[in-house]
Amino acid sequence: MAEKVTSLQVAEKAGVSQSAVSRVFTPGASVSAKTADKVRKAARELGYRPNILARAMITGRSRIIGLVVAYLENHFYPEVLEKLSNALQAQGYHVLIFMASNTSDNIDAVMDEILDYQVDGIILASVAMSSDLTQRCEAAGVPVVLFNRLQDDETLSGVASNNVAGGRKLAEFLVAGGHRRIAHIAGWEGASTQRDREKGFLEGLAAAGLTLHSRAEGNFHTDQAQAAARQLFDTDDRPDAVFVSNDHMAFAVMDVLRFELGLGIPDDVSVVGYDDVIISSWPSYNLTTLRQPANRMVEETVRTMLARIDTPNMPARRVAIDGPLIVRGSARIPEGWTE
Repeated sequence: MAEKVTSLQVAEKAGVSQSAVSRVFTPGASVSAKTADKVRKAARELGYRPNILARAMITGRSRIIGLVVAYLENHFYPEVLEKLSNALQAQGYHVLIFMASNTSDNIDAVMDEILDYQVDGIILASVAMSSDLTQRCEAAGVPVVLFNRLQDDETLSGVASNNVAGGRKLAEFLVAGGHRRIAHIAGWEGASTQRDREKGFLEGLAAAGLTLHSRAEGNFHTDQAQAAARQLFDTDDRPDAVFVSNDHMAFAVMDVLRFELGLGIPDDVSVVGYDDVIISSWPSYNLTTLRQPANRMVEETVRTMLARIDTPNMPARRVAIDGPLIVRGSARIPEGWTE
């Protein structure tokens, strides 16, 4: 086995100090372009790679952010993971992904594992977090930022779309379209996103003097969303419109309505969703939906995380970003409607 090339050998070949080599391979460190070019050229010729783990032991920084997600079936999350990874890499960090279900026992077990990796911070993407777990992370000096979730605990930093305002916009759109028998297929009720979207939706209906015609739960899973659609629409007193709490479930609902129950969309029933994932714009769904401003959400999440790493005692930062209503063909468009 060939001997491992050291930074000292690189420094000698490049004609620079060993500390200069270290700075070249340290994200954010100050080094001239000329020196960096010489060092990288020497490193390539010698086959040198910096030992990131060893540097982490010396500096106390791993440059790794743990990202915990509940599931990836929803197309919103693969898109977001790519954006988060790219944004953090641009800042010299790398992402380590952990999967966790939305149960406190499972999340606690995952957090035990993730803390063992000496991560510099943790981003929780739509995963519940217990107060005990929060205290453990704080005791370990590991900042936590929630993504697409704002917990009731105001000491937790988080970034989400303005789900209450989004739900209200969807209700106003359906009411303006002349709908009066309006249903809702809810997601997982343990999620703040679900609670806030439904809260805003009900407020929008109430402002028009309406109440919810009917409701069922899809828990953010396609099979349960399909069952919810059958429950609400395989009846004589079916709704004439439905707000499905995210696009992932809305696709499943639309398939049931059209291919099992023979209903026309939007002629017999209007369907609206939430997220605006890529598939929403495909002609087969053409879904009217509330867009989550993913780019801005990612930008604010990364900004908050880096600020908390640099300033551990900073106050919690909670950001709710407004998203636009994207009108397509799955719902009746009100006469004279302008965005």
